[in-house]
Amino acid sequence: MSDPDLEWTGPEGRVLPVVTAPAGVLSTVGKEVDPTDPEIVRLAADLVSTMRVSPGCVGLAAPQVGVSAQVFCVDVTGHPKAATTHGTFVLCNAKIIEASRWRPGREGCMSVPDLTGDVKRAARIVVEAVLPGTGEPVTVATDAFEARALQHEIDHCGGKLFLDRVAGAHAIYQRKVYL
Repeated sequence: MSDPDLEWTGPEGRVLPVVTAPAGVLSTVGKEVDPTDPEIVRLAADLVSTMRVSPGCVGLAAPQVGVSAQVFCVDVTGHPKAATTHGTFVLCNAKIIEASRWRPGREGCMSVPDLTGDVKRAARIVVEAVLPGTGEPVTVATDAFEARALQHEIDHCGGKLFLDRVAGAHAIYQRKVYL
């Protein structure tokens, strides 16, 4: 099976403010969406535009811009830890259907700007989702850093922050480089 073409080709979006913890929307399970709804397509565009202007940002989920919805974007292109990359893409209603090769790794988040933490995540995953605009179902297989980014954003859509996944206080650190 070849990888689907995921590259975002939607409209230009607006740059939105990023919500930070402890905002309630970050701990609320996002609603499943109709990916063909014009408001969802606009939200997808806004997520991509906001991610692109945010230094160091490799993914952004709807709850991070104050919208309780299962929509997120990812782009790990050029990141030194990336092995597989699918470019800039947006997924709706994503579910992890396979996960393997669990490894710890340091994570940060625009919604938790002062902290990083060690989180154990699968190094290989398969995700089922739908594309905004077309509603086309896709299956995405990825690994390494892109897999970590997808899991991080899927967590946001499920009302979880990386802080909910760390092993304990010993695995949380003050951010040394600010975005």
